[in-house]
Amino acid sequence: MNLFVSLRYLVALDDHRHFGRAALACSVTQPALSNAIRALEENFGASIVKRGRNFAGFTEEGERILVTGRSMLRDYELLQQDLHSSEAAPTGNLLIGAVPTAMPIAARFAAMLQDRHPGITPAVRSMSSIELESGLESLSLDMALGYTERMDDRRSSVRAVPQYSEHYFLLRRAALPDPGRLRIGEPTTWAEAAALPLCLLSREMHNRTIVDRAFVEAVGQGPKPVIETNSILTLALSVRAGRVASVMPGALVDAVQGYGDLEALPLTAPAVQVPIAFMVHDGNRPSRTLQAALAFAEDAAWLEQVRRHAGALAALG
Repeated sequence: MNLFVSLRYLVALDDHRHFGRAALACSVTQPALSNAIRALEENFGASIVKRGRNFAGFTEEGERILVTGRSMLRDYELLQQDLHSSEAAPTGNLLIGAVPTAMPIAARFAAMLQDRHPGITPAVRSMSSIELESGLESLSLDMALGYTERMDDRRSSVRAVPQYSEHYFLLRRAALPDPGRLRIGEPTTWAEAAALPLCLLSREMHNRTIVDRAFVEAVGQGPKPVIETNSILTLALSVRAGRVASVMPGALVDAVQGYGDLEALPLTAPAVQVPIAFMVHDGNRPSRTLQAALAFAEDAAWLEQVRRHAGALAALG
């Protein structure tokens, strides 16, 4: 039994909560993954997985083995990076999680970071705010791009690197389509937006909490969208295909600027600005790849890119 390989399978099972999907993520067959976990159980002399027709979670002993396994894999990755790279030329993996509304910025960050440091292999995942917080606490994520307003004094082990403030826009079909690109129109109010049929992100998303809060402040009650989705792509495609409008932060508006049949109107009354930052677990020594990523997150050239493609959208104004 290869202990590190088996622990990777165990961690993948925790990440995906499904034997088949975990096996697919590890590029092995499901029987191979199941056999490796049984070998772990025999090695430790303890039951790790609650077995049934489907994955039912981990036993108490399994949870302890999982926590230790994640720590061992992280130390192994740190050692590998120390042995095979330097601060000037970091080499290794970097797992970045981002809330869906920040995915365009996370993707741009990963691409530019990899261009500057070719030895870094970033992986970018779209995750809910709760998943980001859990990932940082369990050390399964290297860094997270999300809402700092969810941080509190109890999460003192998390360090934030500010990036931008989300500004919000009403996205709708343009009365006069521009063959070139999406147009930024004149401001409109949240109260005016409330009167329209809307496609919004679903309620488990923190972005929806922010949007609902703005509508409550503007008209005294939350919105009643005609379409809900957990997909940012669906927001734009629904506006293009139907009669609905949507509410999007600047980073998403920038990502659909090639749609000349749409227009985005800055939303006012109230003026909503929500801070977005990279967050990392501050209680452990960072890997070489994470050190390079944090330095790049504060680099002037990168922050200029953020200014142009998020927030109030300097590039489109």
